[in-house]
Amino acid sequence: MNDTFDLRLDTLRAAYAAGETTPRRLIAELRERAAALNPEFKLFIHLLTAEELEPYLAALDGKSPAELPLYGIPFAIKDNIDLAGIPTTAACPAFAYTPDASATLVEQLIALGAVPLGKCNLDQFATGLNGTRSPYGECRNSVHPDYPSGGSSAGSSLAVALGVASFALGTDTAGSGRVPAALNNLVGLKASKGLISTAGVVPACRTLDCVTYFTATAAEASQLLALTARLDPRDEYSRANPAWNDGSAFGKVTSFRFGVPTNLEFLGCPESPALFSATVEQLKALGGEPVEIDFGPFLEAARLLYEGPWVAERYSVAGELIEQQPDAVLPVIRAVLEKAPGTTAVQLFRAQYRLQQLKAICDRIMAEVDCVLTPAYPRPVTLDELHAEPVKRNSDLGWYTNFMNMLDYAAVAVPAGTMRNGLPWGVTLFGRVFTDQYLLSLADALQRRTALTLIGGNALATPAPTAPARNDRARVVVCGAHLDGLPLNWQLKQRGGRLLESTHSSPDYRLYALAGGPPLRPGMVRVIEGGTAIEVEVWDIPSSELGSFLTGIPAPLGLGKVQLADGRWETGFICEPYGLDGAQDITGFGGWKAWLAQRG
Repeated sequence: MNDTFDLRLDTLRAAYAAGETTPRRLIAELRERAAALNPEFKLFIHLLTAEELEPYLAALDGKSPAELPLYGIPFAIKDNIDLAGIPTTAACPAFAYTPDASATLVEQLIALGAVPLGKCNLDQFATGLNGTRSPYGECRNSVHPDYPSGGSSAGSSLAVALGVASFALGTDTAGSGRVPAALNNLVGLKASKGLISTAGVVPACRTLDCVTYFTATAAEASQLLALTARLDPRDEYSRANPAWNDGSAFGKVTSFRFGVPTNLEFLGCPESPALFSATVEQLKALGGEPVEIDFGPFLEAARLLYEGPWVAERYSVAGELIEQQPDAVLPVIRAVLEKAPGTTAVQLFRAQYRLQQLKAICDRIMAEVDCVLTPAYPRPVTLDELHAEPVKRNSDLGWYTNFMNMLDYAAVAVPAGTMRNGLPWGVTLFGRVFTDQYLLSLADALQRRTALTLIGGNALATPAPTAPARNDRARVVVCGAHLDGLPLNWQLKQRGGRLLESTHSSPDYRLYALAGGPPLRPGMVRVIEGGTAIEVEVWDIPSSELGSFLTGIPAPLGLGKVQLADGRWETGFICEPYGLDGAQDITGFGGWKAWLAQRG
């Protein structure tokens, strides 16, 4: 299998149909890759053995992609969701049990042909938004080692971001399916409550919990939702999927009105305001009309989740264990839940009354727009910050997520840019209950347009995240001053960089000489028409050096995905759109060195 094998649903179906690989071969290689990644990223609590995988693979014998919509599609499962015969831990060994039956959703996916690869790490009892609260190890970010993966669905997001699963299941009570998506360049679908069955899921807050999908693209999330949104008699909170919310509702975006909070908070982040403004402009270009809204009522509802009596609902799951074996529960989780036993029924009813008042206010605001746009979080927080202030910094990540299920809205997290250090950045689109497919349509259009404007991005669809070819080294595509023999090449060689090959991009790019310098710097932009193949080099450097390399890349440049002549997608230089102001189009020269030679 190619080290950058594309695991997107449609691509993998085509590969199976063409005989390019088989489920047995693919799953074996993905399992090997996952095992190699696990010591560093701690994404799996239990990776299925060959023997445990065999029944799922044997069930596909004699079948084909034409018969099963998810034939041979690898997926990962957050370890608070049951898979028959495999322990469910909720990241707490003392709580673990082995279920006889799988969760309804897992059963659905397996019946459709999907193959479970393993059970993923999480913040213990799904209480957290950062991915560090697990006795099975901290889950670090898939791109930048100084940041967390986000949680609580930490390992699930990494399974897709690191290229070992086509999609993954997470859960989302307060943002756990959206924060890790944004931090790892993924789509995170938090469907309307009850649309996807939660039978067989360890509750966090039973009345609020949702199972979520992590995917590379919004189109894939749409397909999965259409296949699995069914009324479930096993789940008393299950709700029927309206006919207008099936897969046929996913499609072209026309004019729409989207809410933009007037009182946005970025907690001092120097980059997020500009990234958010750029996303507003992208939605406007898609036909959207921004409408200012008061976000105060939404934020007040968010505070009720942890500052109000709903924490007692979380305690109903882990409370008995805390009382009997307090050391079995992580101190930070105990600290979150310790006030729950003092909650009274009177407090609960008063809080419910206030929540209903807030919902009436928010619903009136939502009636004036088709959806609302917010950042996925005010600013990313580092692992060091989480270690120093675990509760406060975790709360920062939930600023724009905690109210969603309290108010019964649908939401999807969407990649929307990259910070200067290479860390992915994203937004959330949310709307009224059961607007899921509509939101995914907007997310798909936004994802495509954002990728089109990023130099080095995929103009037609976000490429599926893939694991590095080797766990200890990372490949980088360069097209300008970092080329062998040019002024910035030392930045690669000083870090142990090695030239792997001189090649070309796919014929879909234009090359620009950016304003400023010295040194002179290029920008390679992917276009739908009028592109050509650009001369590039592929280098690799130790993965441990990638962070320092990213830090040294000045704005407006960063790292993203570049397609090579043979179809591979590799990490390479991208540029913020504003970087093209004053730039010179040098596409006709075919490459940076040829242009420099002409300049003399």
